[in-house]
Amino acid sequence: MPAIERGLVVGATGRTGCHVVAAAAARGLTPVALARDAARARKVLPAGTEIVTGDLTEPDTLVKAIADVDAVVLVHGSDDDARPESFERIDYGGVANMLSALGERRPRIVLQTTIFVTRRDHYFNNGGHALDWKRRSERLVRLSGAPYTIVRPGWLDAGEGGAYLRIEQGDTGEAGIGRDILGALLVEALLDDTALGRTFEVFSGLGPATTDFTALFSRAEPDVPGALDAVEDRPNMPLDDEPARVRDDLAHLRTP
Repeated sequence: MPAIERGLVVGATGRTGCHVVAAAAARGLTPVALARDAARARKVLPAGTEIVTGDLTEPDTLVKAIADVDAVVLVHGSDDDARPESFERIDYGGVANMLSALGERRPRIVLQTTIFVTRRDHYFNNGGHALDWKRRSERLVRLSGAPYTIVRPGWLDAGEGGAYLRIEQGDTGEAGIGRDILGALLVEALLDDTALGRTFEVFSGLGPATTDFTALFSRAEPDVPGALDAVEDRPNMPLDDEPARVRDDLAHLRTP
């Protein structure tokens, strides 16, 4: 894989995104923060951070933002329970719009979703089907043809703390992870080719801080090329039952 130099951080002004920006800079990358409001972004991001304006819900505004980046880290998300349609519009639609704006370019992508995306009966899926839409965004990335890593973090800023990391697959675990630890891991996934083509859950806990990320990522089995879901995901979201928009988006990505 070509060396990564400039990475667009989507969701950069969020509580996790700020850590991604800082971790990317610490690793010698040039983080480029996507923001709807540049003035607000300057107040929350480290001084000197490069900022580009754009809105995930407006694809035309993304074309310039992604014009000269080698990679994209997606840590965006909606937590607007009062507007259930926002999960489709932002969590899923933002990924679809980003891929559309990229045209035929396929930079490296790291997508953060969440644990429980395959647990369709979980109460998080009530109302706006937040988990389903996050899982659908994963499917877009897998079929996009881009080199990717999909990270499903545990409860953010919860649990035992610490910088010892463990990864799991199959979406059966439950624990927490610090946002600062997660931000660093997302950047390492961007830089380490061992992480490519893998989807995994990640948790942090007490113990020696994880420093060998190649060894960590190697514990995850790679996804099957061309598969909609991760290697150990339960088959409980049949494509034939999916909304027409989703089927159309996936069909478009599968077209050579």
